[in-house]
Amino acid sequence: MKKQHVLFLCTHNAARSQMAEAFLRKHGGERFDVASAGLEPTAVHPLTVRVMNEVGLDISDQQAKGLDAFLGKTTIQVAIIVCEQAQKNCPRIFPFAMQRLCWPFEDPAACNGTEADRLKKFRDVRDQIEAKILEWLKTSTTT
Repeated sequence: MKKQHVLFLCTHNAARSQMAEAFLRKHGGERFDVASAGLEPTAVHPLTVRVMNEVGLDISDQQAKGLDAFLGKTTIQVAIIVCEQAQKNCPRIFPFAMQRLCWPFEDPAACNGTEADRLKKFRDVRDQIEAKILEWLKTSTTT
């Protein structure tokens, strides 16, 4: 059976969407082809790489990508927007994506404070994303 394509979208493709891509690949890679993109891609945040390494996922080779890398090049069955800013600014993606979900998570890169404070925020968001993906996989009718 052909895998369905899932694309995680956020503004910069630097933290939340990168985490979500890695977690869905880990937990649902046999069911889905997974990618992530940003509306204004920058670079993968170093703390994103660090906190993902803490849970055994090496994303050091992942790069931030723009939405244009996917539009018109592949059919996306599910687009999951993981930040409010991207949700507000995202162009209409239907029929590009057959299903559009919005899972807004707080931006850990926007956290100010000590390194310990910032790491805590990245870890909290990481754990929320993994929990949401596991919940979605239990109820997803997408096969």
